[in-house]
Amino acid sequence: MQRGRFVPATHGNMRWNHNSVYYHELVADAAERGGSALDVGCGDGELLELLAGVCERVVGVEKDPAAARAAADRAAGNGTVICGDFMAAKSLPLAGFDTITCVACLQHLPLEAALAQMAELLRPGGRLLVIGLSANKSLVDWLLSALMIVPGRVSGWIHRESTFPGMKVAWPCESLDEIRSVANILLPGARIRRRLYWRYSLMWTKPAT
Repeated sequence: MQRGRFVPATHGNMRWNHNSVYYHELVADAAERGGSALDVGCGDGELLELLAGVCERVVGVEKDPAAARAAADRAAGNGTVICGDFMAAKSLPLAGFDTITCVACLQHLPLEAALAQMAELLRPGGRLLVIGLSANKSLVDWLLSALMIVPGRVSGWIHRESTFPGMKVAWPCESLDEIRSVANILLPGARIRRRLYWRYSLMWTKPAT
């Protein structure tokens, strides 16, 4: 399998927000495998475009028609974009992707069913990379969330935080402990940890056998 070469983009070439700050990390990881990548909830395709630079083929799934059209333009020549609900997408090949990314989208989907479907779409040895949001339900959740308010807002002001027009927002239902419990059952060995900007990361490599 041919692997891609990751060339970091500068912040001047992309929007800065609490999601895009993690793009370089995800793309660098995908570059280790190359092959094919799926971006679930790809929005207007900013991450998809970066993945296209290190993978042989990229596929994005986006429910919003306007965002999907923008993403298709970005991925032109090296990928496709499916406009529709990820859970209803029938054309995605089982065990067809070396990397699956899902950034700030999992809270829009049924947690257990979505993780199970992503696992089925990964090739053996492939990797699932999630950057997500979790609900505050414990005292620790609320405390850590509160501690992020000042640095989160200051960083947003310094970098002129912005998102793509019409971006849909959904508040998470599950706490990080609940997400971890589900992942431990469906994705044994998954690594989940809290991150900056009210995010968590989930990394799971599908067993090779």
